[in-house]
Amino acid sequence: MVFCYDSLMNKLKTICVFCGSGTGSNSVYAEAAGILGNLLSRQSLNLVYGGSNIGLMGIVSAAVRDGGGKVTGVIPERIAEKVPGQDGITMEVVPGMHERKALMYELSDAFISLPGGIGTLEETFEAWTWNQLGYHAKPLALLNINGYFNSLLDFLDNMTSEGFLKSSQRDALIVDNNPEKLIVKISAWNPPEGVKWGSLKPSS
Repeated sequence: MVFCYDSLMNKLKTICVFCGSGTGSNSVYAEAAGILGNLLSRQSLNLVYGGSNIGLMGIVSAAVRDGGGKVTGVIPERIAEKVPGQDGITMEVVPGMHERKALMYELSDAFISLPGGIGTLEETFEAWTWNQLGYHAKPLALLNINGYFNSLLDFLDNMTSEGFLKSSQRDALIVDNNPEKLIVKISAWNPPEGVKWGSLKPSS
């Protein structure tokens, strides 16, 4: 299948990728990270990521850089001390984790989460929460390689059915196991109607 990226190029310039500093127990995760990085560079999309040179982070960043793309790593001071500089990658060193996420969100037009651990989930859910609260209106997508996020998606469906997550917010989360299809869905995304707390007035 051939995808048309013309509209995407007009809307998106920089993608933030959340992913693990490990590669997981299945080689399919590393392969997918490389494929995504190559895709981003081919489509002239810049990458923002967590700054590490190992694991899926190292693979996706190297793929974008080696393909001629612009890569910006955002990393806290105490971690930066342990990570060597990387040729062709701009590193933004910030005081701590809160500043790291704030800058990553500011620099990016959309977010993609690859498989990872609790740090990846924390970044993913904070970006989604900021969207729900109206701090930004940027798409968030899961690259569901090898069904990695299936149990998480089941949990979110239960959260929705139990009345703790609006269907509009659940539907706003983009999911696909194919990187090219995921990018196309990101390009076509529209923010959900209504912002949580938007109808409330401040107490006097």
